[in-house]
Amino acid sequence: MRSHKVTRGIERAPHRSLFRASGFHPEELKRPLVGIVNSANEIVPGHVNLDKIAEAVKTGVRINGGTPVEFSTIAICDGIAMNHAGMHYSLPSREVVADSVELMVESHCFDALVFVTNCDKIPPGMMMAAARLNLPAVIVSGGPMMAGDYNGKKIDLSSMFEGVGAVRSGRITEAELAEMEAEACPGCGSCAGMFTANSMNCMAEALGLALPGNGTVSAVSSERLLLAKEAGIQVMNLLKNGIRIADILTPEAFDNALAVDMALGCSTNTLLHLTALAHECGFKLDFNRVNEISSRTPQLCLLSPAGTDRIEDLARAGGVTAVISELLAADLLQPNLLTVTGKTLSENADGVAVKDSSVIYSAKEPRRPQGGLAVLFGNLAPDGAVVKQGAVSESMQQYRGKARVFDSEEETVEAINGELIKAGDVVVIRYEGPKGGPGMREMLGPTSVLAGMGLDDKVALITDGRFSGATKGASIGHVSPEAASGGLIGLIKDGDPINIDLPKRKLELDVAGEEISKRRKEWHPPEPKINRGYLKRYARQVSSAGHGAVLNND
Repeated sequence: MRSHKVTRGIERAPHRSLFRASGFHPEELKRPLVGIVNSANEIVPGHVNLDKIAEAVKTGVRINGGTPVEFSTIAICDGIAMNHAGMHYSLPSREVVADSVELMVESHCFDALVFVTNCDKIPPGMMMAAARLNLPAVIVSGGPMMAGDYNGKKIDLSSMFEGVGAVRSGRITEAELAEMEAEACPGCGSCAGMFTANSMNCMAEALGLALPGNGTVSAVSSERLLLAKEAGIQVMNLLKNGIRIADILTPEAFDNALAVDMALGCSTNTLLHLTALAHECGFKLDFNRVNEISSRTPQLCLLSPAGTDRIEDLARAGGVTAVISELLAADLLQPNLLTVTGKTLSENADGVAVKDSSVIYSAKEPRRPQGGLAVLFGNLAPDGAVVKQGAVSESMQQYRGKARVFDSEEETVEAINGELIKAGDVVVIRYEGPKGGPGMREMLGPTSVLAGMGLDDKVALITDGRFSGATKGASIGHVSPEAASGGLIGLIKDGDPINIDLPKRKLELDVAGEEISKRRKEWHPPEPKINRGYLKRYARQVSSAGHGAVLNND
């Protein structure tokens, strides 16, 4: 046991005295020490219940013979950080989460880990830490939020951002927006659609890192507490059987996760985080492979923002396990991969059937014949760009428009609110990538305001930044290389024609090579928007989105 380095032998008497000072009984130190990594705080709605989840996990660890030891890490609420300078810090926080866990675990010699997590960058940060440390470990989330209800229709956080655009265009009143505000987020949990947080919690299931139900069981249900207790029990079984994260996170597990991703119609951010997680495992996530899996995997669900169903509907229909069962029956997953249950993926799904075919469609008669995500290539994105094709209208699948170029999110929103963006435009938002942002901000503000104005099927957006999982429409993000690194997106001018072809996976700037060469000679990178503190260091080290926006340790 790793923990024996701090609990056993005469040389460890000083260490045991410190454990005693913290209230540990000598009998507790004879058992394995299980780190309970808890990102709870009082500002993130998905985290305010994590204290109860952590207590349930600790109960499970004790039931199965371990000693739980809880410690914390940071968590940022993307919704509250949205549309201001705070969003610069969201993606960079993922690295801080991973690094802080590594520091705590290596310093204190834990034998196994349970990660209590939720909301956007914290699940991927904790998964990255799990891969890096390679101990017996289980991910357990705090669960999704229930949808709100407004005039008999389900609403969620994305409805609020779109509501701002609807007020701007006169489609609803400020009083109606205030009524929506009171109903959209009715309680704790990660926001109710298939946004980034719920996408990554579902990916944890698909990868085999979390127990079935992790991505869909409601934050406010007793089943969520029982799931947390089971996670504590199960991590001890992993420890006893010598099962580590590297036994689970194989390249084949990533193929399975991508297939589930495509079937569910998850956030574009899953590709950013899965790429970073693969990097921690020592291999590269090939974007051509992503397109291969997308082309053969049908989209079975149409969850918000692409459709009207929410995570609670997915849970009622059988959850991620039912989706996995449907994909297994269609021979679209590798069945014999190990998971944290100690069983294989197919064993976990044995006997599980779809309970509501209006939420989870059959693989034979799917919602859409191809997966929810696609990676585009071309002169604008030689290293790739990502689009949530499952949320793009048929009229925008192939599109040609003239560029309207902005060097920040703020400039873009100002132009949209000033009604300067018209049908047929391609809005280009650059210098918002990992290095140029810095921090690769989410562009939910521009996309949701356009949607609220009814322009999401008439205007395309392209950025080297990110789009929220709550984004819909022809929103193409993660353009790599980014503008700050000399990518072609930094050379676009107003009026340039841009061709988008989702079926052919193409993103092209239709400008002559001679003109591009001339512009490149005249190009100079702008001054960093934030050139101090953590983000100054981050911008110097971060890779492009095509490499997962991981920090370059070289």
